[in-house]
Amino acid sequence: MLCTMSEPEKRHPAPDPGRDRWRATTRQRALGEGERRPRFVTTSDIEIADLYTPADTAGLDEDRDLGRPGEFPFTRGVQPTMYRGRLWTMRQYAGFSTAADTNERFRYLLEQGQTGLSVAFDLPTQMGYDPDATEALGEVGRVGVPIATLEDMETLLDGLPLGDVTTSMTINATAAILLAFYVAVADERGVPRDKLGGTVQNDILKEYIARGTYIYPATASMRLVTDIFAFCATELPRWNTISISGYHMREAGATAAQELAFTLADAIAYVEGAVARGLDVDDFGSRLSFFFAAWSELFEEVAKFRAARRMWARIMRDRFGATNPKSMMCRFHVQTAGSSLTAQAVDNNVVRTTVQALSAVLGGAQSLHTNARDEALALPTEHSARLALRTQQILAYESGVTETPDPLAGSYYVETLTDQLEAAAQDYLDEIDRMGGALAAIASGYQQRQIQEAAYRTQREIEAGEKVVVGVNRYVDEPVAGPPLQRIDPEGERAQVARVRRVRAERDAVAWAAAMERVGATARGTDNLLPALIDAVKAHATLGEMSDCLRSVWGEHRELLTV
Repeated sequence: MLCTMSEPEKRHPAPDPGRDRWRATTRQRALGEGERRPRFVTTSDIEIADLYTPADTAGLDEDRDLGRPGEFPFTRGVQPTMYRGRLWTMRQYAGFSTAADTNERFRYLLEQGQTGLSVAFDLPTQMGYDPDATEALGEVGRVGVPIATLEDMETLLDGLPLGDVTTSMTINATAAILLAFYVAVADERGVPRDKLGGTVQNDILKEYIARGTYIYPATASMRLVTDIFAFCATELPRWNTISISGYHMREAGATAAQELAFTLADAIAYVEGAVARGLDVDDFGSRLSFFFAAWSELFEEVAKFRAARRMWARIMRDRFGATNPKSMMCRFHVQTAGSSLTAQAVDNNVVRTTVQALSAVLGGAQSLHTNARDEALALPTEHSARLALRTQQILAYESGVTETPDPLAGSYYVETLTDQLEAAAQDYLDEIDRMGGALAAIASGYQQRQIQEAAYRTQREIEAGEKVVVGVNRYVDEPVAGPPLQRIDPEGERAQVARVRRVRAERDAVAWAAAMERVGATARGTDNLLPALIDAVKAHATLGEMSDCLRSVWGEHRELLTV
């Protein structure tokens, strides 16, 4: 395996006498008292020039830097025809109250034209607690759907065509258990495993960096990640084994360059971990996927997506020796920026989301979730979820931006910004490599500090009025009554507690005990955990029981607090 990576080609603007003349004459006469801001910069503090010309892209090599759609380095897209052949998957994120309520929402969204499922799990499920655990009190079904038993997963997926629709599950610490539930339901229905398509997020490193829903220490968590890689390589060949997520880091305050760099650093760590387990990079590389945020700075976001594809292609080829072009493709899901939504003047959020979704489409996303107008206040209502889906459909069918791959290619500005974002991200990657890789950098708090500092700068700019947030610090509307909000019935939590207790009372105790003993023994050994977890699920073990079994073997991660 190669252990070095070729440096991205450094390009510099060529001299441009015409631009110099324009600056000294036409532009100078128009300046008057000056421009409206002293500096024009992106979120990554990249200076935006007053004019871009062919001189800025003079060093651009089409074959080396762009390629063609579907060809290395995939800057222009991972599919030859892109959206001319197939639109992105419209995958609206949903989950609340109970499995039955969420199933009803999924059916509704599919009827409205959604083309893929995306499951949001509640916090107890994410943290490995059953709904009757003390830690789960008051949180069951609040920010996602509770799944504690095989019966819950059966209800969630009732009537949904598992062999035809892909399912994305946003779950990390308990990803292996939720995948085991999904496989068990498919086995019950007779759906062949090689027909199952979907994604499990399974990205634990970003939890240590930005989100906090981790359970186990890093080494044990990385084992679970790579167990899923190995299991799916043979059993679920159509399943995306990880969605390496920059989204949550961006939501925590990262810049576009930080989101790009820290996501790729985590991805490098996962590939290194899988290779260390003896997996061939081309056996699992084609099933890696990514998850990015889309913010409102349209051109920076488009440039970020293009840079991500180019950087990942080179990393997989040059650093890891991948030879299969599919292993080099950066395929990604995008969600519009939740933390950009405002509780004030919620209709403005429709406009924000539209611009953000447009950046994802112009940037070549394979899958997209558009946030709803009321999500700064509560989970979306059926009405606002439908409007968010309609936003995607209007972009797909009415805007014309899907007619040709990478329509902004060749733009002096976009090509320059793509190079600059790649260079900024590469600087972070080089620093992380010097520290010993993503795990070592996380342990030292490097990514966390960088994100916190970026978030602080942005908040200072908003409070000082330097960064305008329409409806919040400028152009504030008169107070109006807010929209009707989605309400979670507390009876759902009580019913969920009753269901999990009934499952425990009715199951075969002998079969359950044998299955749980196998989970513990496998955790203490080196065999792949997925077969043992699937057997435990079929013996009606609960999510909390399986998580606790792994806790007893591996312990729990505790974040080190520094003063």
